[in-house]
Amino acid sequence: MKILRNGVYVLMLMALFSCGKETKTTDPHKEEKHWSYEGETSPEHWAEIEKNSDCSGKSQSPINIIDIKAVPSSPEERKLTFHYTEQTILNKVRNNGHSIQYDFERGDSLCNNNVTYDLVQIHFHEPSEHTINGVRYPIEIHLVHQSDEKNYTVVGIMGIEGGESHFMQRMESYLPLEVNEEKVIDRSFDISTILPVERDYYTYQGSLTTPPCTENVQWIILKNPLELSLEEVLELRSNMPLKNYRNEQPINDRKVYLIRDVKSPTS
Repeated sequence: MKILRNGVYVLMLMALFSCGKETKTTDPHKEEKHWSYEGETSPEHWAEIEKNSDCSGKSQSPINIIDIKAVPSSPEERKLTFHYTEQTILNKVRNNGHSIQYDFERGDSLCNNNVTYDLVQIHFHEPSEHTINGVRYPIEIHLVHQSDEKNYTVVGIMGIEGGESHFMQRMESYLPLEVNEEKVIDRSFDISTILPVERDYYTYQGSLTTPPCTENVQWIILKNPLELSLEEVLELRSNMPLKNYRNEQPINDRKVYLIRDVKSPTS
């Protein structure tokens, strides 16, 4: 009986230490880190935080576009047409904690090299993520389009301080929004007014500029910026994290193409 009691005592000790060890590895107070634009979760750490992402890949965005190094290409070689209508519905506006995002129902689209990409959403970065000849603009607007195959064409439009923009006034009429707040809009929104008459653009193969940094994005960076007032810049800034941009990424062996004076029809 004494031996049996000793055996039971040993088993109880083993169970106690085993349970203690298990509790340590499943600490309920330990939270998984989520990416941001500052501190230990800033863009420099995204590859560590997002283990299964492409954030350490070789075709990352944004980049610095150097005009004299861009390869000239003709509109016939790089076919791009915009199909924006006045009837497309702006579904909702939300502050996702990283940017102000405008979600659209299916309607507007573009055709890039004979593939159709539907406009999904528009969001903003302040200041710009892409730089042109080393110049960082006050604002960069991203028009995100997605194909049926889940690939992306993202149109980047730089913003410079100047006169008031009717487009931005309409966009900002739905602000302010607190973090994680959203407003259902369900109204038609004509975004064709954001496009310049002369549509020179740079294009290159890159990635999403936020995790998971997926490398399936054809970037269209319009050369001519959009004018917007200082007040419009400040209004956007007050609704987003400060400096919500990713730093320049190595271009590696990629080429940037320059297509001049593309007057794409909208229909």
